[in-house]
Amino acid sequence: MKLANPTFPAPLDAEKRRDVPPVICYSPESLPLPELAALQRARRAADKVGETVIKPREARCFHVAAGQFFRISSVEGPQVGDLNLWNAADLTEKFYSGKTRALHGTHLSTGDRMWSSFPTLRPMATIAEDTLDWYGFDPFGGAVHDVIGTRCDPYTHKLLAGGHYHHCCHSNLTRALAEETGLPLHEAELLVHDVLNVFMCTGFTRDTGQYFMKASPVRPGDYIEFFAEIDLLGGLSTCPGGDCSAEHSSDITACYPLLVEVFQPRTPPAGWASPGVNGYDRSHGL
Repeated sequence: MKLANPTFPAPLDAEKRRDVPPVICYSPESLPLPELAALQRARRAADKVGETVIKPREARCFHVAAGQFFRISSVEGPQVGDLNLWNAADLTEKFYSGKTRALHGTHLSTGDRMWSSFPTLRPMATIAEDTLDWYGFDPFGGAVHDVIGTRCDPYTHKLLAGGHYHHCCHSNLTRALAEETGLPLHEAELLVHDVLNVFMCTGFTRDTGQYFMKASPVRPGDYIEFFAEIDLLGGLSTCPGGDCSAEHSSDITACYPLLVEVFQPRTPPAGWASPGVNGYDRSHGL
């Protein structure tokens, strides 16, 4: 929290310290670039092989094999979704939103990748197409598809509002993963992780740096499409906040389903190979 009236006076060189130019922490130029043209050619010659409808205020899991595409679509009304990804063969390898944010920025779009957790740290999925890529950053600093929010959850709800709310995205994803895998609920919960907030429009306020949300620009027919770099188990929750224009844990906000479709290319993208795990030797200096 930044105090409106700081306790300590500014030093004489305060403005000089503030004026130091920033340095990007991780140079995106050093990342391996996705071959978007090859992905798009493969996608044009792909057949639909599956679909999953996620009901309002619920979550479901879905499978995508390495080399397939999956699309998340708005179908009835503006709706935000919270996306988890796991390695289908090892659920401890899961989406790492913090490192993805450090590598690509606060919001994702075409060409960005969803990276996995340590120690594997490799691309799990690449965004191949995004019908909301036109939005950019608005005058408030808001943008779409964020990796800064964690997911609405019953613990923060209890802390701030009291009571027990079970249809938040964390609980939705926990129930869905437990149902899909047969894991006990408490074990499944430990595998649920910070999300890609699909279609959600968010940012940070300029004065206090607080996380904000605003009405999503998504409309029926909009979609974001991913290319699976490894075999994936996905989990998607339709947020109880609907388009997140007012609140994100609500039983009265208008909510709508989301559609997940899976597509199998007839031939793999030219030059593509599923990425191996990170090459760090894990010796940690010993």
